[in-house]
Amino acid sequence: MDTLAVEDWSEDVEQLADLIVGSEDIRAFLDGMAGLGAAVMSRSTGIRIECAVTLGRRKRTATIGGSSDQAMLLDRIEQTLEQGPCIDALDSGRPVLLDDALSSPQWGDYCGALNAAGMRSTLGVPMELEEDSAAVLNFFAPTPGTFTRNAVADALTFAGIAGKALRVAIRITALNEAAEDLDAASKSRSVIDTACGVIISQNRCTHAEAFRILRKASNDRNQKLRDLAQTLVDGIGTHKQPVQQDAERVH
Repeated sequence: MDTLAVEDWSEDVEQLADLIVGSEDIRAFLDGMAGLGAAVMSRSTGIRIECAVTLGRRKRTATIGGSSDQAMLLDRIEQTLEQGPCIDALDSGRPVLLDDALSSPQWGDYCGALNAAGMRSTLGVPMELEEDSAAVLNFFAPTPGTFTRNAVADALTFAGIAGKALRVAIRITALNEAAEDLDAASKSRSVIDTACGVIISQNRCTHAEAFRILRKASNDRNQKLRDLAQTLVDGIGTHKQPVQQDAERVH
């Protein structure tokens, strides 16, 4: 089949824009993007295609989205085995094709999983993102030889368009996460300050001394400072023992 015409992509671009606005989180966006990718490649090849996408961000657990549970399962298997077109595409920055899982000499364990799932060919296509993020699309077909040169060209076109939308979605997610982290930090400081106030009233010490008492107790108990502070604050008005300066009787 020929590559998709320019006018064929206009609705896909609109749908990606709608996903940016309408998705409640990055996982929902990835699911929607994978579903759209599957539809695009099904249109390109004339065969039902499944799609998964894996997103890795610095200091964050990898997020997987998919057009179906099967697509996500196969993607997770590839990530677990650390072998397959998707892995190689991410490493090389180029599309990687597995034309026939039944006869390929590469990626033996992964090919076995594909065959067991009724998939014969896959295509991994990396997406161009910013330096602190990386993503790759994984397309699955039930027949060998599905991803022709024209189909690969369409997959690259989709990856380019979707990559721009994903960059925007990542930025929005990062801003939301930063706001949540700031709110959590503010609440943490508040409960720690309250706990220090309790220690000050119990031990007639300065704020700096109260904080040192709390921190020492946190280290001795191998407990997070905020969690210990919350325990102390929750104990206000109860018969729990007060915090002493040696920090050994913090409850």
